[in-house]
Amino acid sequence: MKKRFTLGLPLLGAAATTLLASEKLFNFAFKRVNYVPETSAEKQKYADNYYAYVDWYHAVPKHAWYLHEHDARNRMVAEYIPANPASNQTVIIGHGYKGNGETMANFAKMYHDLGFNVLLPDDRGHGESAGKYISFGWLDRLDYLKWIQQIIDRSDTPVKILLFGVSMGGATMEMLSGETLPPQVKAIIADCGYSSVEAELIYLLKRQFHLPKYPIEPLVSTISKRRLGYYLNDVTSTGQLKKNTRPILFIYGEKDAYVPVGMAYENYAATHAPKQLWIVKNATHAESFWINPARYRQHVIEFLDTYFTPKQP
Repeated sequence: MKKRFTLGLPLLGAAATTLLASEKLFNFAFKRVNYVPETSAEKQKYADNYYAYVDWYHAVPKHAWYLHEHDARNRMVAEYIPANPASNQTVIIGHGYKGNGETMANFAKMYHDLGFNVLLPDDRGHGESAGKYISFGWLDRLDYLKWIQQIIDRSDTPVKILLFGVSMGGATMEMLSGETLPPQVKAIIADCGYSSVEAELIYLLKRQFHLPKYPIEPLVSTISKRRLGYYLNDVTSTGQLKKNTRPILFIYGEKDAYVPVGMAYENYAATHAPKQLWIVKNATHAESFWINPARYRQHVIEFLDTYFTPKQP
C-alpha cells in the first residue's frame, strides 16, 4: 500500500499542476482587463495615423446608447455617431479582443465618410460594458441582436444595417450571421475572424506557449462551461455561417500569425450565401486596412455597391 501511495504522489502533483495551469490560462484568455493592451511591435509604425483617427473620434458628435442601462451587472454600452447629412444606413462595428469601440476609430471614420450612422458597442468584459469574462463573440452575438433591434426601434424611417467586425469582432459577426436576423440587416463584412474559439485556442496554445491540445484545452473548456455556459467546441463561426443567408465579405491578411489564413478558407467554404474573399498580400493580423486604407475603402465600396446598395443598371 505504501509503495502504491508513494508512486501516486507524482501523478497527483502532475494533475494539480495541470489544473492550475488550465485555470491560469483560462484567466489569461477570458478574464476581462480594464485597459487596452499595446499593439504589436509590427504595427507601431501606424501609431500616428491611428491616433489621428482617435482624435477625430473624440471630436465627432456622438451619443451613448445602452442595453440594460439600470442594471450595473449586465449593462452594455455603445457610442452612436449619427451620419451627417442624415442617413438611413447604419453600420454596427465589432471590436477586437481586449479592445473597445474607440479602437475601431479608423473604421468608424471610414464608414461615417461613406454616409453611414455608426454604432460602436463595447462587448462583454470590455471597455465601459459589464462582464467579468470575455466570451469571444459567442454571448456577444446575443447582445448584437439587441443592438440591431434598438437601431430599428429608434429609426423614424426604414433602415438598412451593415454588420462589420475585425478579429474577435469579425468572428462575432460570423457567429451572429447564423441567428434569425431582421430583414433590415442587408450584409456582413468580417475581417480576420477565426473559424472557432476552440481552434483558435489550440492554435495559440502551440504558437505562444508551445503546449499541445491535451490535456489543457479540455480543462479550459470545462472551466468555460462552468463560468460562461458553453464548451469551447460549442462555439464555431463555421457552424453559424452554414445558416447565414446574408451576403458576406471575408477579409484576411496573407501573413496573419494569430488567425491563420487557413481559417479564411474554412469560413468561406462553410458559407452558402453570396460571398467574397479578399486575401490581402503581406498583411499580418488586422493589418489589412493599415497597409493601404484607400484600397481597403475601395474594396468595401465595391462590395457595398454589389450587395448593400446595388447600383441601378
